[in-house]
Amino acid sequence: MNALPLHTARHWVRHNGARIALELGVNLALPYAMFRLVQPRLGDVGGLIVGAAPPLIWSVAGFIRVRRIDALSLVVLLGIALSLIAFAGGGGARMLQLREHLVAGVIGLVFLGSAAIGRPLIYQLARARLRRADPEKLGVFQSLRGGPIFRRAMMVMTLAWGIGLVAESALATVLVFTMSIKDYLIVTGIIGYSEIAALTAWTYWYARRRLAAAARAGATTASP
Repeated sequence: MNALPLHTARHWVRHNGARIALELGVNLALPYAMFRLVQPRLGDVGGLIVGAAPPLIWSVAGFIRVRRIDALSLVVLLGIALSLIAFAGGGGARMLQLREHLVAGVIGLVFLGSAAIGRPLIYQLARARLRRADPEKLGVFQSLRGGPIFRRAMMVMTLAWGIGLVAESALATVLVFTMSIKDYLIVTGIIGYSEIAALTAWTYWYARRRLAAAARAGATTASP
């Protein structure tokens, strides 16, 4: 199993490090800081609602910036809608935390459902990303979709993300009843981002290997 080249990792960090740091600040550090700031005056529920504002605004702003309705945008919209439903549902702080972290579980079920009907969501997300970022590679990507190696790779990646997100939601559900709110905000944030980072790194590594194999298989089949 070949490791990613070191220069590739450095290139990725240089081009994405600032964005990742900003996202961590908006989605992890800022919500915790705001909760600690307003909780003494507004209580646990008020603190959680105020702390959830930065990630929600960040997601809405990202969707507005894209201004397209595709598979990736729909996943973002689903997360926003579910978050709004969670905060509008009422109840105590524990129930608010529980509903909020069920968002990951619902999105995970969407991944698993897409795999069950034979339309893996990873393919739709990858196609949407290439359409925006690198249209030239989109044609090559779509030319591979008829091969068995490609189809299996899309299915495996979709299942991995679905299972991972459902598992994260299940773990958060257990932790919400066993930890203080302050500890919960830190621990679940670290778990969530660590899982996303691990799944993203694995997906990048696995996709490169499988798509290269699919391209070689296609070239062999096309040869006289």
